[in-house]
Amino acid sequence: METIKGKTTNGLMRHLRDEHGISISGSKSKKDLLNMGYYHGYKGYRFIGNSQNKIAYTKFDEVVAVYQFDANLKSILYPNIMLFETAIKNYTLDTIIGIGPADFESAFSQLLNDYKKHPVGNSDYRAKMKKRLELRDKVNGAISYNYSDNKAVIQHFFHNNKQVPLWAIFEVISLGEFGFFIQCLNEKTRIAIAEDLRIHSTSHNQNGRILEDIIFLIKDLRNAVAHNSVVFDCRFRKMNPPSRLKEYIQSETGISNITFVNIVDFFVVLIFLLKKLGIPKTELRKLLKNFSSESEGLRKAIPVSVHTSIMGSDLRRKIDRLMSYI
Repeated sequence: METIKGKTTNGLMRHLRDEHGISISGSKSKKDLLNMGYYHGYKGYRFIGNSQNKIAYTKFDEVVAVYQFDANLKSILYPNIMLFETAIKNYTLDTIIGIGPADFESAFSQLLNDYKKHPVGNSDYRAKMKKRLELRDKVNGAISYNYSDNKAVIQHFFHNNKQVPLWAIFEVISLGEFGFFIQCLNEKTRIAIAEDLRIHSTSHNQNGRILEDIIFLIKDLRNAVAHNSVVFDCRFRKMNPPSRLKEYIQSETGISNITFVNIVDFFVVLIFLLKKLGIPKTELRKLLKNFSSESEGLRKAIPVSVHTSIMGSDLRRKIDRLMSYI
């Protein structure tokens, strides 16, 4: 088997100069490269969106600026996404408790039955039944894993021969799995939860589905932030959000051209959600100002054309409209 010969940091600096035309020298740049890593740092931040859309860097300081901007974005986003995740599960639990029993088996038989609105055996019926059964497998898998991992919140109920309540299940399932839970609920329950969150609308073809749309959108961002993946160019996005979500957010905030191609659109949705959760205006303004400040710092550190490619040509308009919405 052929051995792999790597490059030292000095060798990587020469490689950046000779092969990529990037000016890099000195102990500070060497430390910056060591701290960010060539593969996680430069290789991860040399393009926007996909590897064909390379950034025409001329100075290593520009690479560092984009890398630091990305890191700072994640620091701003993380606590607010965690707040959303915790709150959305608690709102759902509160609504379901108002409807009936709050253990998974009861919810599975009485609420997670969206398939019933279709004729038995047709394609929609089978597709939704399949998702429902897959959800059960995911929940059982999470319970089994956390029991084996000595998670007290799960072991307590098994050791006392009790049903595992939804609140305990929500503690151990991922945000994506929680999105599938919402997706499998019947329409009446979905709408009840959305109404409690004040996000239900009879327009935009919602049918109580707007919450799952939001969860699946935020889930990809949440995972990227939690795993320290790149977020500045929205490459984490695994799906094109449905038009009903884009239209709804535009209608609620008064901000047009929401496409989720640029990171500012995710801040629009996040601030919209935090406002619905009753977060004070002062906190929302602080969040937006932090984002705006980071964007302005990046603009000063890289060519304006690159900043526009990253942030979008309508960034300032969206920030101003978002401040008005707050």
